[in-house]
Amino acid sequence: MKFNFAVVIPMANEQEDFYPFVSSLTDVINSLECGKVYFVIDKASKDNTLELCNNLSLTDNRFVTVWAPENKNVVDAYINGYKEALKNKHEIIIEMDAGLSHDPKALPMFLRVLNEGNDCAFGSRFINGGSICDSNWKRTFLSKFGTILANLLLSTSMYDMTSGFQGFHANIVEKFVEQGLLSKAHFYQTELRYLLRKSRYAEIPIHYRAPSPSVSKNAIINSFKVLFHYFILRLKFKSPIIR
Repeated sequence: MKFNFAVVIPMANEQEDFYPFVSSLTDVINSLECGKVYFVIDKASKDNTLELCNNLSLTDNRFVTVWAPENKNVVDAYINGYKEALKNKHEIIIEMDAGLSHDPKALPMFLRVLNEGNDCAFGSRFINGGSICDSNWKRTFLSKFGTILANLLLSTSMYDMTSGFQGFHANIVEKFVEQGLLSKAHFYQTELRYLLRKSRYAEIPIHYRAPSPSVSKNAIINSFKVLFHYFILRLKFKSPIIR
């Protein structure tokens, strides 16, 4: 069964892994005989990533380069990618990281889960079949601790609250794009999972390779601010929700 799906991928300084990543992604797209990829690039990218993406888009129309110099953070990049996919009427939209952090071979599993009656499919490194490799212990600790803390404070029960590999039906994307998000950094994924906690979802085992052991101080500060904002709302019985 063919799906009218899109893959949204923020791209910044991906020159080194560009060709192996695109090769793996192309193999999957070929096997599915459908799908479109939206590379979102902004001024955070200082190498030849934009040129590489533009050249690929010229030779293969399944790859679309979205130049978004107005982006202020990675969340803007995701949202601009989602908007482009919505504009082109894709039924299913999946987001993933570049640089071989996420394995494109998992895409068919996301499509299958979303075709089985689920609104959302969340990648998980901490369920049976999932894993983290090539990662500094600090990065792994932050991911696991973030999941435990988020579940505790937000009364959620997911195995992985911090993964960035996830997919949605278009109507769900329309809702959170319209509502807007508070996060300015990678807590965005946790915020989304919290807001969508009452939707029909499934967690999918993924393999994650972390190319960088560090997480910026500003990203951590923003994560705590947003987390405690929603925690306070929960204590006041004013928890926001997207259905």
